[in-house]
Amino acid sequence: SFHLVLANARHVKNVPGRKTDVKDAEWLAKLLRCGLIESNFVPPENIRDLRDLTRYRKKLIHHRTSEQNRIHKILQDANIKLTSVLSDIFGVSGRRILEAILNGEKIETDGLRKMVDWRTKASITDIA
Repeated sequence: SFHLVLANARHVKNVPGRKTDVKDAEWLAKLLRCGLIESNFVPPENIRDLRDLTRYRKKLIHHRTSEQNRIHKILQDANIKLTSVLSDIFGVSGRRILEAILNGEKIETDGLRKMVDWRTKASITDIA
């Protein structure tokens, strides 16, 4: 039986001279025998799982934001300036307008009235 110690690499000094895995292992064993390696905290499995989920969520949010920025740039390059009249082009009104553009519909003022949500502050003429 043995006691497992998780050592932080920043707290353990490197082997002086030429570096090899064997010398590193000998150096770490010597430090452990002298009691100079402090064990790091290893969280329980449920906390590790929660950390994995939050990291994955953060990664997904980053990808979503990246795609939204890409769509925004494509619209700007196509001279469709929705962000100058809508605060969020991925809100209800913005998504309806984007869907109509993707479907190839010709957007006129009457059709725009149906697409724009009543909470939108910009006028129909400004959006058009």
